[in-house]
Amino acid sequence: MQFDVAIVGAGLVGQAIAAALSQGANDIRVALVDPSEPLPAGEGSGVNDYDLRVSALTAQSQAFLTDIGAWDLIPHQMLSGYTRMHVWDAEGTGSVTFNATDLHVPALGHIVENRQTLTALNKITESARSIERLQTAVQSFDNPDADGWVPVTLADGNTLKTGLLIGADGALSNVRQMAGMATREWDYGHHAIVATVRTEQSVAQTAWQRFRPEGPLAFLPLHSDDHLASIVWSTLPEEADKVLAMSDEDFCAALTDAFEGKLGNVTEVSRRQRFPLRQRHASQYYEAGVVVAGDAAHTIHPLAGQGVNLGFKDAQVLSEEIVRAMDKGLSPGSDAVLARYQRRRQADNLATMAAMEGFKRLFASDQPLVRLIRNEGMRLFDKMMPVKQHVVMKAMGLQ
Repeated sequence: MQFDVAIVGAGLVGQAIAAALSQGANDIRVALVDPSEPLPAGEGSGVNDYDLRVSALTAQSQAFLTDIGAWDLIPHQMLSGYTRMHVWDAEGTGSVTFNATDLHVPALGHIVENRQTLTALNKITESARSIERLQTAVQSFDNPDADGWVPVTLADGNTLKTGLLIGADGALSNVRQMAGMATREWDYGHHAIVATVRTEQSVAQTAWQRFRPEGPLAFLPLHSDDHLASIVWSTLPEEADKVLAMSDEDFCAALTDAFEGKLGNVTEVSRRQRFPLRQRHASQYYEAGVVVAGDAAHTIHPLAGQGVNLGFKDAQVLSEEIVRAMDKGLSPGSDAVLARYQRRRQADNLATMAAMEGFKRLFASDQPLVRLIRNEGMRLFDKMMPVKQHVVMKAMGLQ
């Protein structure tokens, strides 16, 4: 088996790269390698009918998904546009509110279940004649041969050759590790608890976030029912242990208290999951014939919901560079091609990671002077409309 590109990992980023490569007239031969079965999207109206993993997709991610044909395949009723964002400090009175009307846009972004986006991408990759799905894993690979092909051994005993091997296989990427790519990483000291909850008051198409010293707590609106929200509760491991051991009733009470009853009582909660949070960044995004993208290249704190949006930016840029290279008769795995991808993405990823780390440390501090400056700064920022507009437009990917 011989392919121009082999993508390891059929998650959001891997499928997005494959879908983007299938759009042009180049007829790029793509292998999508992943042992898992595609999951159905599903629908429902109860707290346990929703995917626990959701993403706050920016306008830039929406535009990319539209270009590759995926956005229109997500059922309209499954898109939850939010028109307002309200952020406040638990240790003071500082707060900031962003409104779509101030920017003259219909929404600041959309909260979408990951499985809905993945199902839309699946429809594209399954129907593309240039993409072959290999339901297996990569066992090993070697350096490119004399003709520039990377030999890959699969777990099912088969082998393939590819001009470029892409690792889009998540934060613990086997491709990255087998390629020997070093990472800089550290533990945030937080665990994220995710669940779907029902609230007494309407979520009101608003993304809510309270910055607690133990970590941020976000309530994100879901479609279909304005009393349903997806929560991301970032907290210390010991508090995570405590609240996950609670009954549903006690968990709802603890969550209501942690959120200051902003939406009234939390009346119902789904099953819950937890994820340890760790920042990770590959020092180099590529080696000979091998490149990483999405969480395989970088992971950040979810406090601003930028992780998957960075991944889609990687997917867009990497697919552009591959198409550009093949249009010129170059190998997609050449160092010149991969270096261009790294130059275009690494600085943006590092800047976003630094900003998230700064926010995390700023709001974790309990020093009185820091709290005072933090709250005064939030109040001042909230009144500076031109600056707010610039920041939000940047976050939406519109600048």
